[in-house]
Amino acid sequence: MNYLNEEQKPRRVWRLILPIFIFLSLLLKSYIFIGLTLDNLHAYIVFGMAFKVVISRIGAYGGFILLFISFAFLLKGRTHVWYLVLLDAFLSAVLFLDMLYFRGFNTMPTLHVFSQASNLENLSTSITALIHRNDLLFFLDIVMLFAAGFYFWRRPGNFKRNIPLFAAGLIASIALIAFFPAKLSASSKTAGTSAIYSYDSTVTCYNLSPLGYNLYSLYAYWNDSRPYTLTAADKDKIRAWFEQKQEKVPDNEYKAIFKGKNLIFIQWESLENFVIHHSVNGQEITPVLNRLLDNSLYFSNFYAQVNEGTSSDADLLVNTSVYPIRHGSTFFRYPNTEFNSLPRLLKGMGYYSSALHPVSGSFWNWRVALSSMGFDRCIDASSYDCSDSFGIGLSDASSLKQAEAFIRQQPQPFYSFVVTMSSHTPYDLPKTLRELSLASSLDESTLGGYLQSIHYADKQVGIFLDNLRKDGLLDNSVIVLYGDHEGVHKYFGDAVAKVSLSEDWWLKNNNQIPLIIYQNGFKGKEVKTIGGQVDILPTVLYLMGVEEDKYASTAMGRNLLKTGKSFAVMPDGKTIEENSSPEDSSSAVRGLDIADRIIRGNYFKNP
Repeated sequence: MNYLNEEQKPRRVWRLILPIFIFLSLLLKSYIFIGLTLDNLHAYIVFGMAFKVVISRIGAYGGFILLFISFAFLLKGRTHVWYLVLLDAFLSAVLFLDMLYFRGFNTMPTLHVFSQASNLENLSTSITALIHRNDLLFFLDIVMLFAAGFYFWRRPGNFKRNIPLFAAGLIASIALIAFFPAKLSASSKTAGTSAIYSYDSTVTCYNLSPLGYNLYSLYAYWNDSRPYTLTAADKDKIRAWFEQKQEKVPDNEYKAIFKGKNLIFIQWESLENFVIHHSVNGQEITPVLNRLLDNSLYFSNFYAQVNEGTSSDADLLVNTSVYPIRHGSTFFRYPNTEFNSLPRLLKGMGYYSSALHPVSGSFWNWRVALSSMGFDRCIDASSYDCSDSFGIGLSDASSLKQAEAFIRQQPQPFYSFVVTMSSHTPYDLPKTLRELSLASSLDESTLGGYLQSIHYADKQVGIFLDNLRKDGLLDNSVIVLYGDHEGVHKYFGDAVAKVSLSEDWWLKNNNQIPLIIYQNGFKGKEVKTIGGQVDILPTVLYLMGVEEDKYASTAMGRNLLKTGKSFAVMPDGKTIEENSSPEDSSSAVRGLDIADRIIRGNYFKNP
């Protein structure tokens, strides 16, 4: 059957303009998307590099777009036209939402994010802050296409169903899509150059195209959602990985030096390392932290390792020393997985444990997940007086004051896991709480808001420690402070780059967060060994006197006080390292896949 009536053949080209236009429009938007991801700030288009990425993979990019468009030829009349118009609008919206997610997490989303929709409460300002002017490029053609749709509304007979054209388009798209991965695999042997790269979904996006990646994510979601059972071979691989990881290093003076003392973790929202020991206009940003370093082990080459679960991944990493799953949030997908966790290990030493989050227990599903880790008590927002709130929830001043009251009522020795909130994006601390005297241009910027928020949180942590001292708890407690993930550099790198002042020490942070282990009277020391959040559990347990054989085969991290290796594995499969052999680096990166199997297969329940 002809696509057009015989008398309309001279106008054939005009009737094909709509699908051709949409093909070119989606190809251009894919190019824009790639250009934005290649920019370190994800705000500006890197034209040259994006062109190289797209043109070298043009078969896959064009193939996936053609696949979507080809189905229009099964339709006729108004349905044909509106399918094309709405297809463009829908895919443009997908690219836009993917871009927002990419700015927030520096990776591509998976369909597992829909299970995390409960986290959107009170986050509207954080989400809107991720929108940039260049995002309008995803929608510039929408008005014109809707006008075209209404124009052809009165001319439905112009578009006829054309099965041969549909078949030709479908076959051509499949051929293009199939040919590119085959060509890629045949031409390269190095990691990260196969069409599907499990460690970094951004590489998969570049290879398959942004639209192709979203189709792939449908398959990945289906595949991940199937029941996963560990085979005997899987268990052998896990055991072998832990055995290979072991180091034979003699004990040192740090072993069990804090044995029997209370333990308090403060997981500090968005705390980055670059603020430590820095001042603005003669004012220390973190005077409390700077003072604590005199009596602390300060790990200055320390990195955030969270994946798509962000703060909840930090909860997981520090309490279990296991990397988060590759896709989605561990706490949402596998909240009941068993771990040889910090509260369980300390319980063997007679410790009572509590987790104190001044948010709803459903936020990142943290209450269910931490309860399954063995915490004796999980205290959420329902137990707090939440009248003093701003941003995404309860102020640090109120939450830490109430947390201290909960803590002092606990039996000793105890382990308490406390989180802060006031330095969460978008760093809109109320003016009455902004105590740093900053130039108006800086104070009104996102960077200024971040510095004010961190300064405020620093003050509240100081008050929290003072209250512990007044209640006679501080001298007999070890305080572990660290950031859950990067903050202003993670979400607003473009805003940081725009600040034009005489100093530039805030321009880079490189995914670093501080790890500070404080004990009153301890002689401070800076530890320059490279590590990450997965290393906190074995490092702290060594100080607390828990024997290493109790967690050697379950902790994926290293004791940073007793190691000959200096590295951190990042969630994209890259390593930050010093003097590590290729074998060590390769084995360390394999830990990401090992962790995925451990969590999905609930390995520790039946090793």
